[in-house]
Amino acid sequence: MKFYRLFFLSIVMITAASAKAQTSDATVKYPVLGKNDTIRVASTNEGGEMIPWIPLNEVVIYAYRVFKTPADRAAYNRLRYNVMKVMPYALYAKRRYEQLEKDLALATDKKTQKGLVKQCDKEIKEMFNREIKELTISQGQILTKLIDREVGRTTYEIVKETKGGITAFLYQSVARVVGHNLKSKYNPSEERDIEAIILSSGFYQ
Repeated sequence: MKFYRLFFLSIVMITAASAKAQTSDATVKYPVLGKNDTIRVASTNEGGEMIPWIPLNEVVIYAYRVFKTPADRAAYNRLRYNVMKVMPYALYAKRRYEQLEKDLALATDKKTQKGLVKQCDKEIKEMFNREIKELTISQGQILTKLIDREVGRTTYEIVKETKGGITAFLYQSVARVVGHNLKSKYNPSEERDIEAIILSSGFYQ
């Protein structure tokens, strides 16, 4: 008789505990997950187990450069300063020239094309009058090389294509007076210091 009472009491206690748990679960409010609450990642099936993974950007480690003399270090730092100064202008020229080529390809008549070239020339001149005119001779020489690096054409070729040969000749004549050469080309093997500075600068990240 005691055994049946103990068994009956155990059933009652288990039932009460289960009912209490269900009541407790019913009062809990779980957050409603939306589409932005789930991060989708790539995964690989490895022996029946899906292993998630996330691609990471390439990390390039550069060796610490040792200079022979303090003068060499000062020259490199000066070169780095000049490259960092003019590189944004070269990238701007690249973007603007690429946009001009796209606009000219979509233009239906020569009048529209001339207007596009004129507008591009105006923007370049405004930037020149505002900022580029303050560049030193060394910075100007680096800029002409970087334009060839980014655009794939020398400054002389760009002026010749957009403004004509006579205008390009006049621009080149004026540039030569102040120590510039619009026909300067960029050779990565010869400009190894400039190339290293650009690649480690973060401009393309």
